[in-house]
Amino acid sequence: MSNPLQGAQFVLAAHRISQLPADQGAEVAFAGRSNAGKSSALNALTGHKGLARTSKTPGRTQQMVAFSLPPPTQIDGQPPLDVRLIDLPGYGYAKVPLEMREHWKLEIDAYLHQRRSLRGLILIVDIRHPLKEFDRLMLEFCFATQLPCHLLLTKADKLSRGQATQALATLLKQFAAEGLHATAQVFSSSAGTGVDEARQAVMTLLRQPREGAHQGRER
Repeated sequence: MSNPLQGAQFVLAAHRISQLPADQGAEVAFAGRSNAGKSSALNALTGHKGLARTSKTPGRTQQMVAFSLPPPTQIDGQPPLDVRLIDLPGYGYAKVPLEMREHWKLEIDAYLHQRRSLRGLILIVDIRHPLKEFDRLMLEFCFATQLPCHLLLTKADKLSRGQATQALATLLKQFAAEGLHATAQVFSSSAGTGVDEARQAVMTLLRQPREGAHQGRER
């Protein structure tokens, strides 16, 4: 299967949302705790091993990083659409200074509330652990603002296939019990598990009508 995210290129790293590319077109944001494997997931999805910086030291992504994508095929003679992936700062790593953590808490909140080109969120969660406070906050925000959210349960190669399947089933039952409408899948960047499925999920989000993804998003 061809990779619709192939050709992703680094555009810029922003300390504030005002420094991001023009708020037009469509973009999907990637969020997750600092040690959940977000950079590895981005590299696997784009087929570009060095696109997002990976490190054995969590917390290295301390800016919002924008990557451009080749425009998807347009219909009815419309002009090509600006499409991007936005890598949000990893959250929850204790060695990041408190001042920096507070700054990113405010910037991520502002980004999610104000960014009109945002079509959806990919939330990176380590399959071996229960949802953390940050994960729940992101899920609740997406549900409250009708922002589509798709979870990648990463590091599935650390579990057996049966354990990974059970972890996914447990999470989906939890969503149903709590009235959350996010989708989720098993994923492993190193083993390639779920990579094609995740790429299609990103493309589905990018093609979401803007109105549907942003209802109720005004403060």
